[in-house]
Amino acid sequence: MATAYCIVNIVKIYDQEKFEQYVTGHTPTITQYGGRFLVKGNRGEVLEGVWPANLIVVHEFPSIEQFRAWYSSEEYRPWKELRQSCADVNVILTEGC
Repeated sequence: MATAYCIVNIVKIYDQEKFEQYVTGHTPTITQYGGRFLVKGNRGEVLEGVWPANLIVVHEFPSIEQFRAWYSSEEYRPWKELRQSCADVNVILTEGC
C-alpha cells in the first residue's frame, strides 16, 4: 500500500478570519484519519510554469484510501465547506514511491 500525499495550493483567501477557523478546526480531523502535515509555508518560489499560490500545504496519509476516507468524512465536511466559502484552493492527490 503506497503512501498518499495531498498537495494543497491556496490561491486566494477572501476571509482571513474564517480561514483561520478552518485551519484550527480541521487539523484534529487529519490526525484522526492517520494524516500529518509535512509542509505548510508561504515562501515558495515558482521556478518553471505558472503556479499562482500564496500558501502551500502538503499532507501525508498512510494510503489513498485513508485520505479519501478523511476527505469525505462527516468530521471534515463542515470544515471543507467553511474553507470553500472563504478561499480559492486547488487540491491534488498523488501516491508516493
